[in-house]
Amino acid sequence: MGFSPRTETLLTHAAAICSDRGAKLTDLRRQVLGLILDSGQPAGAYDLLNQLKETRQGAAPPTVYRALDFLLEQGLIHRLERLSAFVGCVDHDSGAHAAQFLICRSCGRVTEIEDHALAHALQDAARRFGFTVGSATIEAEGQCAACAEAARTATDAAPST
Repeated sequence: MGFSPRTETLLTHAAAICSDRGAKLTDLRRQVLGLILDSGQPAGAYDLLNQLKETRQGAAPPTVYRALDFLLEQGLIHRLERLSAFVGCVDHDSGAHAAQFLICRSCGRVTEIEDHALAHALQDAARRFGFTVGSATIEAEGQCAACAEAARTATDAAPST
């Protein structure tokens, strides 16, 4: 299975990250990560399974879920709870990091941001209740700029009655 040049570069980087941590990016884990990275949109576990079955006839749900668990543990992907889907995150060597996601209700585009001020605000708010945040993923739904512009354009072009 061939991946885009960008994805191949990220997979090489992911393998190095795993190796530095004493973990192994097996062929299956590499393939699942490559499918997520090449997807261009959040990928669901069963979508990944269907793609895997094209090259791995014995692929079953536990096969995918074990690979996803490993990739999550290594911080190479994020799980978007709202979408029950996964996105790649190989650009961060540190593993767990402050991540927030903007999810467009219109087109489904997901944008990851890393706003440290927002992460600190959450930690400060939690601390006031005696709570220590171990990790947090924040998902915000709304409309991306492109969809908002398309909606404005459609409204402006609509004939008035």
